[in-house]
Amino acid sequence: MTETTPGNTGSPAEKSRLRIALESDFAWQFRKSPVAVVSAVIVLVMVLAAVFAPLIAPYNPFDPASLNLMNGFSRPMTLNAFTGDTFWLGTDDQGRDVFSTILYGMRISLFVGAAAVLFAMVLGITLGLIAGYVGGWTETIIMRVADVQLTFPAILVAMLIFGIAKGITPVEYRDQMAIWVLIIAIGLSDWVQFARVVRGATLVEKNKEYVQAARLIGRGSGAIMLRHILPNVLSPVLVIATISLALAIIAEATLSFLGVGAPPTQPSLGTLIRIGQGFLFSGEWWILLFPAVTLLTLALSVNLLGDWLRDALNPRLR
Repeated sequence: MTETTPGNTGSPAEKSRLRIALESDFAWQFRKSPVAVVSAVIVLVMVLAAVFAPLIAPYNPFDPASLNLMNGFSRPMTLNAFTGDTFWLGTDDQGRDVFSTILYGMRISLFVGAAAVLFAMVLGITLGLIAGYVGGWTETIIMRVADVQLTFPAILVAMLIFGIAKGITPVEYRDQMAIWVLIIAIGLSDWVQFARVVRGATLVEKNKEYVQAARLIGRGSGAIMLRHILPNVLSPVLVIATISLALAIIAEATLSFLGVGAPPTQPSLGTLIRIGQGFLFSGEWWILLFPAVTLLTLALSVNLLGDWLRDALNPRLR
């Protein structure tokens, strides 16, 4: 038996895999890119802040019992003349702490963005694999639908889908279903780019030797697509997903800003910006500024991380 010392934890195989991962080209490129490192740190901090918002936020901004209207329009880091309370980023018209509302609003924005991208990715990969592998009329129908959808701006498609889905939803369930309807609307407006990339990669991969070998041993079409072709087309999909996350967050904020997104009971960053915009010219600039800066920082960091990932996974640039 091999003795283990108190300072020696983990098997040699695990240490070897970790060392290989840390010494890989991918990890080396990440460490040598200040933009990627800073963007990753910012995204990680903001995601953790959103996930642990109930533990970090000084107040629960959506609990009516904890609100005090006398705290309304408190300036950042300024003592309130009526209550004597101080808020880091000030308060809005209802006396809600802006810092707390941003943390809770990021939860909605990140959840909607990530879920919408995941939905679009699953739908786009599925249709792209089928179109590229099956071909024929199936490919023609799928790609013509994609071409037609590309002629319309994604935000208009999302608004159309959101309006139709909300219209057929019973009135008593609209607020509860609004977030899920928003996810479906953004996802259905964003699947095309996944389908086109996967379809093009599938057309290349399906004629290679390993696919021909899988056919010879009797593998079905579904097994070939999922177990053989799919792993070889995921690299560009991951890059598109990362960049699409930033676009999905902005799309959610745009829809919420226009009043057709997250309900008032579950405000996102876009809803907070819409609320703050109404008080901008009356002097309460902080209600708009801080949510807008948060949205800009989050979207820009995710986008820069996606740009680096695209270059890191491009074999021509390695």
